[in-house]
Amino acid sequence: MMLDRRPLLLGALAALAAPPALRAQGAGAWNREAYLAAMQASGRATTITEQAFAAIQARKATAVRRIEAYLNQRFGQADPAVVRGFEALPREYFHWNYEGRSNGAANAYEADPKPWGIGYGSALSDYLGQAYMTQACQAKPEHVALEIGTGSGFQAAWLSRIVARQYSIEIINPLGTAVQRIFAPLGLNNVETRVGDGFFGWPEVQGGFDVIIVTCAAQYVPPALIQQLKPGGRMVIPIGQPFRRGQFLYIYTKDADGRVRSRKDVGVYFIPMTGAMMQQPRPRDAASPEPAPAREGG
Repeated sequence: MMLDRRPLLLGALAALAAPPALRAQGAGAWNREAYLAAMQASGRATTITEQAFAAIQARKATAVRRIEAYLNQRFGQADPAVVRGFEALPREYFHWNYEGRSNGAANAYEADPKPWGIGYGSALSDYLGQAYMTQACQAKPEHVALEIGTGSGFQAAWLSRIVARQYSIEIINPLGTAVQRIFAPLGLNNVETRVGDGFFGWPEVQGGFDVIIVTCAAQYVPPALIQQLKPGGRMVIPIGQPFRRGQFLYIYTKDADGRVRSRKDVGVYFIPMTGAMMQQPRPRDAASPEPAPAREGG
C-alpha cells in the first residue's frame, strides 16, 4: 500500500454539536446553504450549484462503505469510531486550494481516492490512506492527540471526532494561518492549531500526548516527539529520505516504564518534514526503527 500526502446530507453532523453556521439558520442539516455559510465564515467565500452540491452528497455513502471495507481488509475489522468520524465530517469543505483560492469540492468522495493539491506544496491526502493512519493510531475518547503537518486540516478534524483534545502544527505559515479558521465554523471546538516546526512538538501541552501522528516523511524520529509521547502512547510516523521511494510507516509505542518500541508497517510516500529536520544532523539519542513482527491485520 502506498500512502501519499502530496500529499449526507449529514444526519451525523449532529455529532459536531450543531455548528455555528447551522445554528444561525435554526437548522441542523448540512445543506448547500450551510456549506456556503461555513465557507464564508472560514474566509473562503465561494459558490456552488444545488446540482453540484447534491452530486457530492450522493457519493458519500459509497465512500463510507469503501473505507469500512478497506479497513476490514487491512486490520481484520474496521474501528467503528474511525468510520463514524469520517461520516461526521463534510469532506468537501476541506477541498480548497489556499494558494490559488480555488474550490475543489466537486472532487470529494471520488471513487479512485487520490491526494488533491491545496497549494504551497501541500495536499489533502487520499481518504483511504488517512483512514489507515487514523485506525493505526488506535485513538480513544479520553486521548489527547498531536498531528505534525496540519495541511488541509482534515486529518486533525477526523481525529478530533474520536479524541478528547486534538492539537496540530503546520510549518507553512500562509497555509497554517488560513487553516486555523476552518474548524470553528463546523463546531470543532476541541482542535487547536498553530504555525511552527513540528520537529519540536508542542511542549507546552502538560502531560504530553497519547497519540502522535506525523503526516510528512521524517529522516529520523524527532527526539522531542518521543519525549512528549505518554507512557502507553502510540506514534504513527513515516520514515525515509526526502522525495525517494523506500519510505515506510513506523509505529512507535512507549511502555509504562518508558521503554520505546518500534514496528515497521507499510510502504508509503510522503513529502518531507522540513525545518529543523532538514538542518540538524541525526542526534545520537534519536530513536531507531527496530526489526519487528509482521504488521497487524495482515
